[in-house]
Amino acid sequence: MIRTKWMVILAIWTVAGIALAERTASATFYVDSDKGSDTAEGTAENSAWQSLERVNNATLIPGDQILFKRGGLWRGQFFPQSGSNGTRIVYGAYGSGEKPIIQGSVARNRPDEWSRVSPGIWATQQFEPKLLDQVKDLTDSKWNIHSEAGAKVTLARVQEEGRSFNRITCKAPGKAGNHIQVWGPQLAETAPCLVLRLRMRSTLPFQLESVSTILNHSPYTGAMHGTVGKKKIGPEWQTFDILMLEQKKLEGTCFHFNLGNVIPADAVFDFEPVGIWRASIDHCTPVSRDVGILILNHGEKWGVKKWKLEDLKVQLDYWYDPEGKRIFVACDANPAAKFKSIELALTAHIVNQGGKHDITYDGLAVRYGGAHGFGGGSTKRITIRNCDVYWIGGGLQFWKKVAGKPDRPVRFGNGIEFWGNAEDNLVEYNRLWEVYDAALTNQGRDDEEVNITYRHNIIWNSEYSFEFWNAKKTANILFEYNTCVDAGFCWSHNQRPDINGGHLMFYHNRSATTNFVIRNNIFANSTEVCIRMENDWRSGLTLNNNLYYQAEKPIIRWLSKNYYTGADFARYQSELGMDTGSLHAAPQFVDPAARDYRLKSGSPGTTLATDGGPVGARQFTQKDVNK
Repeated sequence: MIRTKWMVILAIWTVAGIALAERTASATFYVDSDKGSDTAEGTAENSAWQSLERVNNATLIPGDQILFKRGGLWRGQFFPQSGSNGTRIVYGAYGSGEKPIIQGSVARNRPDEWSRVSPGIWATQQFEPKLLDQVKDLTDSKWNIHSEAGAKVTLARVQEEGRSFNRITCKAPGKAGNHIQVWGPQLAETAPCLVLRLRMRSTLPFQLESVSTILNHSPYTGAMHGTVGKKKIGPEWQTFDILMLEQKKLEGTCFHFNLGNVIPADAVFDFEPVGIWRASIDHCTPVSRDVGILILNHGEKWGVKKWKLEDLKVQLDYWYDPEGKRIFVACDANPAAKFKSIELALTAHIVNQGGKHDITYDGLAVRYGGAHGFGGGSTKRITIRNCDVYWIGGGLQFWKKVAGKPDRPVRFGNGIEFWGNAEDNLVEYNRLWEVYDAALTNQGRDDEEVNITYRHNIIWNSEYSFEFWNAKKTANILFEYNTCVDAGFCWSHNQRPDINGGHLMFYHNRSATTNFVIRNNIFANSTEVCIRMENDWRSGLTLNNNLYYQAEKPIIRWLSKNYYTGADFARYQSELGMDTGSLHAAPQFVDPAARDYRLKSGSPGTTLATDGGPVGARQFTQKDVNK
């Protein structure tokens, strides 16, 4: 009877799967975080799906629309799917109320989620997973190595005292982690929590940062992730139990870790994979990733990130413990008794669109993430419209090696980033604020970035409003009719190692650049400068008809040594030949306290644009119930 029941269910699933796979007519799917159900069809408001996981794992076709109910909230990472050239997949909103929120944080609002570990120091739950059954023996598993950018390594299978293991000999390490990559066997399926057991030793000590399971082909999507902790690999064999937590349900991923920026030159690194165990975490709740921002009462206060427990000296200093999967906070009382809302922004892109194309996002709120709001490389024909992106970044990207000095942590996080190869992307009518690095950016090491437009966006309180650098080819980048206010006046500014507020942050650009146009914008107030240019690429850059204002600070930092103030604006225009038709004057906004950055009648800039109208973001053309 039981066997018959499961055969029937399997048949239903199989038929449904075939029907869905063969679907040729596009459809609209609804998602309701309150009253939806993941077992529902999703094709009507009264049969909506419920979870972000259901959306991530749905089988979609070009032309589909996925609409989130306004007023709803979904936690976790959002993995969109690609449409086709000319037929996009649309992620939008339905109903009335506030924009639907995609949120990259976990809450720790209950007093019982905190314990006092020493006077004035509180911590979330101790994370102690329980090992269950072994699911795979890895003693004879096959591993491969990849090197690039001048890194030189070999991988050999070695036997010693009756045991077989892998030996990596490093002749030359890389400068980045991905310059030396170690790939292992395939993981058939993910699980909420697994433990990977490795025995490791090295003739020269180093610290392995993390192990993941990812696809071994583009877009290299990750499924499970585990940090190794601070314990160094030394000359004697040590056993490491690496706790790996599920980030995304995905079949066919392979074990993978980077060595390029951690293994020393001339090191001989031996590792013996032992096996994989299933683990239970039901009795304790981990903070699964590094915490980029500690957000209190939705931004009334925030924490200051530290890198070791003993550095917690001032109220709301905090430290993320990668081994214990918890955070420690300096607080004179239980944090959950002192604050109504405590959100821990996890270091992962909230919208991870790496390798995706032909997508439109319209009317979403993306908030509380420790990496990027929208992030990922190799994108095409992406439109991000009418979205709010806020309280973003601050997570640990990597530990930078500095000869003769302690390793230095590097934090990161942009609002909307197009990394690497990107083309035909549009960002319009969005609002972005409280971002660790740049609100908007396209950047890459050796990539092609072409046909990207940013227009009618409103940005405030981000370290940079717009950041750009590249090293191969850049063409047809348009940044126009944007309002950028108060760069550097953000949560992250005073805890950065490089205080650096500016509206246009142009680091060293080595790419062949053509038709890069910045016009009809407002750049008002920053902690340092409005424009920073590290090298001279004026032959490919046009700035014109922009309104700038700095009460005291310089307008431009030119080639790291020359500064032009507002009083020097005419000289800046003459000597550098930039910003024809632009003006330095104080804009008069309608209601800046309410973030209404429209120009008042008679304000400087109301007739400055190339069409004779006002500069800055103009009235939104999209219907927005929030305004």
